[in-house]
Amino acid sequence: MGKFIAGAFLGLILGGVLTFYFFVGVPSGSAVYGEPIKPPDAAGVPPGTAQILLRQDFFNNVLQTIFRDMNAPAFPLGSAPIHAATEGQCLSQINMLPEGSGAQTGVRFENGAITVPLAFSGSYSSPFGCLQFTGWAKSNFEMRYDAASQSVLGQINVETVTLDGVNPFVGGIITPLVQSSLNTRVNPIQILNGKQIAVSVPIAATNANLRANVTDVRAELKDDALNLYVIYNFSGAPTNP
Repeated sequence: MGKFIAGAFLGLILGGVLTFYFFVGVPSGSAVYGEPIKPPDAAGVPPGTAQILLRQDFFNNVLQTIFRDMNAPAFPLGSAPIHAATEGQCLSQINMLPEGSGAQTGVRFENGAITVPLAFSGSYSSPFGCLQFTGWAKSNFEMRYDAASQSVLGQINVETVTLDGVNPFVGGIITPLVQSSLNTRVNPIQILNGKQIAVSVPIAATNANLRANVTDVRAELKDDALNLYVIYNFSGAPTNP
């Protein structure tokens, strides 16, 4: 039973993490969902809590694998659709880079917070021609819990965008487009769906099912690791005839 629960947790947590870094299949929108996840209570975590520990190196190893073995993630810029470019065509899109502009794309656990520097290049099809640009974005990563859907969601918040060697006019056009595109194309990021990991396991000797539903999620950064506490409510119910 313990292995089943642990396996379910790890599969979904890691799947959510991979989804985040692939930047694929995540819903887009600028809305904010749920409430910020709170730290554990001072009195400690309650019974029926599963703990998952994820270190900074894990996240960055995922990123390194994507950039090494796969196509780099790309986003449409502004409202432009993303599609393959034809010869001579200028696409309005952002391409993520493993490093550039003095920054390395990755995850940092710093001072009790998660920061995510993002290096990028891109182009913008403007009325003034094709504007090419490179730069990096400083962002933070906030985890939120939506009780209605029992989901843990991630929220990327881009704080600043730094472009390389562009004049103020071009920067005034590109900077807000990059910031808004990263915030709206990625968010919200589903990390864990509590309904998917709700447990209902038949116990043959009792002729009943052991059930467990997620009631809350807490998190803290401690000892250079992200500790995620998923709190269950356990109950028993007769097996359906």
